[in-house]
Amino acid sequence: MNKILKAIVVVQFSLLLGPLAEARQPNIVFIFTDDQGYNDLGCFGSEKIKTPHLDRMAEEGLMLKHFYAQPVCGVSRAALMTGSYPIRVAEPRNVKNLHTVPHPNEVTMAEVLRDAGYATALIGKWHLGGNPLRSTKRFNPELMPNAQGFDYFYGTPRFNGFTVYVEETTMRSRIKRNEEVVVESVENWDSITQNYTKEALNWIEQNQDKQFFLYLAHNMPHIPVGASEGFKGKSEYGPYGDSIEEIDWSCGQIFAKLKQLGLDENTLVIFTSDNGPWTEATHAPRGVERDGQPFIPLEHSGNASPLRGFKMTAWDGGSRVPFIARWPGKISAGSKSNEILSTMDMLPTFASLAGAKLPEWDIDGLDASDFLLGKTATSPRKDYFYYSANLLTGVRSGKWKLVLPREANPSGTGWWGRLIDAVPDLHLFNLDLDPSEQSNLAIAHPEVVRSLMKRIEWAREELGDLDRVGKGARLFDKGDRRLAVPLGSK
Repeated sequence: MNKILKAIVVVQFSLLLGPLAEARQPNIVFIFTDDQGYNDLGCFGSEKIKTPHLDRMAEEGLMLKHFYAQPVCGVSRAALMTGSYPIRVAEPRNVKNLHTVPHPNEVTMAEVLRDAGYATALIGKWHLGGNPLRSTKRFNPELMPNAQGFDYFYGTPRFNGFTVYVEETTMRSRIKRNEEVVVESVENWDSITQNYTKEALNWIEQNQDKQFFLYLAHNMPHIPVGASEGFKGKSEYGPYGDSIEEIDWSCGQIFAKLKQLGLDENTLVIFTSDNGPWTEATHAPRGVERDGQPFIPLEHSGNASPLRGFKMTAWDGGSRVPFIARWPGKISAGSKSNEILSTMDMLPTFASLAGAKLPEWDIDGLDASDFLLGKTATSPRKDYFYYSANLLTGVRSGKWKLVLPREANPSGTGWWGRLIDAVPDLHLFNLDLDPSEQSNLAIAHPEVVRSLMKRIEWAREELGDLDRVGKGARLFDKGDRRLAVPLGSK
């Protein structure tokens, strides 16, 4: 074939493939940090933590200022994976755990995308598989990532710890590659972000010719924090800042790899956190008593400013987190929005973009693809319900947030309860004007209170509450729902 004829064939073939190339579904990279506060990025207000790659991501994409996860690790991951409020999610033996353990019959985001032809990987923290089996000290394989839609898994089955330093407890984490234990006992966390980044880059390269979904769930900056030699001691914010700045570096590596492989313009990347910062100054019954034993130093904990509260609390600082989305040519650069969105909305949004089929049952997530792509200025999400463990504590609708009365350390909330303070009566806040939730406007706006109480009653009936099983709650096993931490216990 001469050069002219070959050129004509190539052009005709390119024209034929053009519509198919345009129709190709996007790759999806979802980056989830652990216990990172609302304020802990430069683009979200931090003056001490340097995040140039994520700041550039925000300049090239969309920032959401009112994005909600859930207030604790396990329930937050359950909401993301199932597109549902965790209280709705089915669990083995119908036991509602403080850290949700999705039933093997639940349909996850990974299963939805895998069934649409995507290669799927989880690199990082899972924390949806419950506790190890006592007989073998191994996790139930039916509850692990490879059985829940992920072709590839490298990371931790649960979490890195619950003390500032590893040596303060006998608890040790494992690192697994699929079902193989590759590290039996993690003794420090300094190399974890480097390891996850290397795994992510290799996996992207190996799957560059496929549509892929990468869920990169960092263990950092959950205590015990860690950072490699290139980042340790470099941040003005201390060890916590070191871990964030290394995550920022990791994001830069992901973007560079996507560009190198020619995948940048066909990849949606989202960055957010699983909940607010773990800010517990004293290890006391409620974690906030002045005479309690010192627990987490400030330089090992994040910042939710200007929001009130932190991880495990019912205030916005517990569940409102930074959010950035980037997709060159699809998401307008430099976009910002005060619309409400949540982790639950990711499943139906990704399904829409991927042409995938949603689960057969009701979920709480909403398709926000048109909103993210700028086809509409309004989010499909109009309200968000606040749950602490399985206790319904309030609702947000538009600018208004209604907080229900509660006792301190409520019964049935287990170890969460020590950080849940008392609210003696109904509180109403205008979050647009009062993000710190200081001025109670309930008396001045009784009509708003009445309207939001109707939404509260809907949630109690449909989703449930600590003392009520919602009619929409999924129960796949025989018997009634049971609370892992029964009412009457602390």
